[in-house]
Amino acid sequence: MLSRRKRIGAVGVAFLVSAVSGCAGWGGGAGGGGADSINVLMVNNPQMVDLQKLTADNFTKETGIHVNFTVLPENDVRDKISQEFSSQAGQYDVASVSNFEIPIYARSKWIAPLSDYIAKDSSFDQDDILKPMTQSMTADDGKIYGEPFYGESSFLMYRKDILASKGVTMPDKPTWQQVADIAAKVDNAQPGMRGICLRGQPGWGQLFAPLTTVVNTFGGTWFTQDWQAQVDSPAFTEATKFYVDLVREHGEAGAPQAGFTECLNNTIQSNVAMWYDATSAAGSLEAPNSPVKGKMGYAPAPVVKTDSSGWLYAWAWGIQEASKKKDAAWKFISWASGKDYEKLVGEKVGWSNVPAGKRASTYEIPEYVKQAAAFAEPTKSAIENADPKNPGTQPRPAPGIQFIDIPEFPDLGTQVSQDVSSAIAGRMSVDKALKRGQVLADDVAERYRSRQAK
Repeated sequence: MLSRRKRIGAVGVAFLVSAVSGCAGWGGGAGGGGADSINVLMVNNPQMVDLQKLTADNFTKETGIHVNFTVLPENDVRDKISQEFSSQAGQYDVASVSNFEIPIYARSKWIAPLSDYIAKDSSFDQDDILKPMTQSMTADDGKIYGEPFYGESSFLMYRKDILASKGVTMPDKPTWQQVADIAAKVDNAQPGMRGICLRGQPGWGQLFAPLTTVVNTFGGTWFTQDWQAQVDSPAFTEATKFYVDLVREHGEAGAPQAGFTECLNNTIQSNVAMWYDATSAAGSLEAPNSPVKGKMGYAPAPVVKTDSSGWLYAWAWGIQEASKKKDAAWKFISWASGKDYEKLVGEKVGWSNVPAGKRASTYEIPEYVKQAAAFAEPTKSAIENADPKNPGTQPRPAPGIQFIDIPEFPDLGTQVSQDVSSAIAGRMSVDKALKRGQVLADDVAERYRSRQAK
């Protein structure tokens, strides 16, 4: 077994050059390589599948550029993208990357800057992209390296009817203590209904997505600006104990195994009265066939010491630096992330399928606003109030709200989350979980401190 230091140290390599698993989905692998074609590697999320179906009859018809798609599940596509971009093989011109990878890839010069293309493309309208999205895809050199395809923040979703039945009114800007009090009051409001759903499933992008936002607003941080690990600090500990206690006392059944999907199902099935999670969940809750459609309310992410606490995430497009077809690649990005594309999806696929969360103009489309009336404004507000550069109460050494934008974080966050999940299950104390996490975090911090000392 690797030592703690070696396991955490290995993530820089594992994240960047992971072995490829899985096989190509719709569209097969990259190929076609003609002058009028590009190769796109992307995640198999529903919005991406819609894009693939619309490309030939719209983008290709307008530009003459054929697009060869490789579509893979999220874990597989991350592995393949990290291998492709780190090796600069040049097989793919465009890939779907998140605001986690973009700054890292930009520092490594694996993705091409887009600022010059943006400046020359009068129809793209970068100013229409929500500012936190642009900010999260801008590298230290001030250049933009990615364009969002769709984005999300986080907010509190709650059953208006259930709260009303208990005489409870959701505050316009709830605190976490108010949420805990409400959870206690609405517990068992209906047979088998719990007060709240919070992720307990291990994973840096599962449990620690919501929990890190709680840590931020309680005044905690993973690392100080000078790379001192803070995982067992008083604020980090207080936030984690609050989260663990809340989900243990008033949370969903099977919480240690519950992630986004399980909480979504619990909310739709009326097993919980509240849920703190991604704004993107609202589309499913308000879908025509949802049994809770029209019953949900949406409030900002709960706070303690900060003005806001919602996270920021986007699936975006990046151009591989080794690509020989950057001009054609930009035309694809400009189309896929452009204003007209959202209208195309609404008209051809359905307004509930629009890849929202990236452009201010989306929230001015009458058809979309009507379809998303319950959650459109709360979603836009959550994204606009997200601050990836300054999400807490003290300066940070790297950007990120629900993550720390360094290659080591996926492995670090996942390892610490396993112990916190054990605390939710009652198999370990929070103090012990975070004490172990502090050792792992300090291994990472020491590496960055040593670099700064040189």
